[in-house]
Amino acid sequence: MSNIQLVVFDIAGTTVHDKGDVAHSFMEAFQAFGLTVPKEEVKKVMGFRKIDAIRRLLEKYAPHRKEDRALIDRIHDRFIAGMLSFYRTEKELRPLPHAEEVFSNLKRKGMKIALNTGFTRTITDAILQRLHWDNGHGVIDQVICSDEVPEGRPFPYMIHQLMQRLSITSPARVLKIGDTEVDVEEGRNAGCGIVVSVTTGAYTRVQLEQYHPDHIIDSLEELIPIIEHA
Repeated sequence: MSNIQLVVFDIAGTTVHDKGDVAHSFMEAFQAFGLTVPKEEVKKVMGFRKIDAIRRLLEKYAPHRKEDRALIDRIHDRFIAGMLSFYRTEKELRPLPHAEEVFSNLKRKGMKIALNTGFTRTITDAILQRLHWDNGHGVIDQVICSDEVPEGRPFPYMIHQLMQRLSITSPARVLKIGDTEVDVEEGRNAGCGIVVSVTTGAYTRVQLEQYHPDHIIDSLEELIPIIEHA
C-alpha cells in the first residue's frame, strides 16, 4: 500500500494540453506595450504566479520599468484577457493523455487529488468548466490558484493550504507533479515526500534534470507505478 495520501497536479502542461499557447499569450501581452521577450525566456517563468513572472521578465528586458506597478498590472490584465478568450473558445482544449484515467485510478486507491496553478482563479475556472472538471466532476477534491495565497510558487503556501483543506498532516505523504523548475522548488519547499517532473509541458527532460526531481516521466501513466511503490 502506498504511503501517498495526496497528489498535487499542476494544470497547463501537466494535466491540460498546452502547445505553447500560454507562452504566446504572455509574449502578446508584452508586445501590446511595446516590449519584446523571447519565447525561451518566457518558458522559463511558466509555473510562476503570472504577475511574478511579469516582474521577472521586466527585470531582465526592461529593468528601468521593473518597478512600474501600473505597467505590470496592465500587462497582467492583458494576459488574463487573452487567456480567458483562449480557454473559453479553443476547440482543441483537452486533457493530456491519461490525465483523467490517472485521476480515477488514484481516487479508487483512496488518494486525494488536487490541482494547483500559477493562473488566477478566473482563468482556472474557465479551464475547469470547459473540461467539466468543476464541481460536478467528482474526482478532483480541491483546486487552488496562485492568487488565493500570500505568495505563489516556489513558496509552499498552495500545497500547505491544500493539505489543511484535505486534513493531510504530513507533507511526506504528498506527491507533487509539474512540468517546470518552479514546480520542483515548490514541492521541495513544501517538504513533499515525492516530487515528479513531466516532460509534456514547458521544460525538456534535459532542462528538468538540472533541478533534480525524484522522477522525470514522459507521460502521466508512468506516475501510477511510482505511487504504488512509494
